[in-house]
Amino acid sequence: MIKTILLDMGGVVITLNQQQAIKRFKALGLHDAEQRLDAYTQQGIFGDLEAGKISEEDFRRELSLLVGHELSWEECRQAWLGYCGDVPQRNLDKMAELRRRGYRVVLLSNTNPFMMSWVMSDEFDGNGHSLSHYLDKAYMSYKCGAMKPSKVFFDAVINEENLVPEETLFLDDGPRNIEAAKALGIKTLLVNNGEDWTGLIEEKLKQ
Repeated sequence: MIKTILLDMGGVVITLNQQQAIKRFKALGLHDAEQRLDAYTQQGIFGDLEAGKISEEDFRRELSLLVGHELSWEECRQAWLGYCGDVPQRNLDKMAELRRRGYRVVLLSNTNPFMMSWVMSDEFDGNGHSLSHYLDKAYMSYKCGAMKPSKVFFDAVINEENLVPEETLFLDDGPRNIEAAKALGIKTLLVNNGEDWTGLIEEKLKQ
């Protein structure tokens, strides 16, 4: 029986808009943004930021060097927030419902401080609540020092939460992340970016 539900953020809770993010970073002067930005696991300074290897200030400074002019923290933040498309209310409602039904709902996300500055603010859902309002706990890659699909990230969450893999369901839009979770015995549901998974999860919970 499933007791804990692990949710990815971008592509599951939030609909990702990678093209908008690419456009915003290009507007800052990062002309090869398509090559540098990834929908699932970032590389280079983008990956270093999400893996917690560099700080926000380090990222701002490094990106400024890449584009050839000084960038502000807010300019970096707005470019990152380009990834944030829609926040479907149905997803938030389902998360709240699952918690009321006794499931532990936990975020497991490759993300960074720029993104989380909005996600964990009261501007997030349009109703004065941050994402934390809908969660029992959040694990962010930059705080854990590892990114999905690394076993290190999953193991850290399993140990911290005292999870029984067979009693855990993981939703993600990244096939590699899903395979990594499966290898640890965690039950999984692969969803497409923006897909309505609120009915699909009920089928999984019945199994």
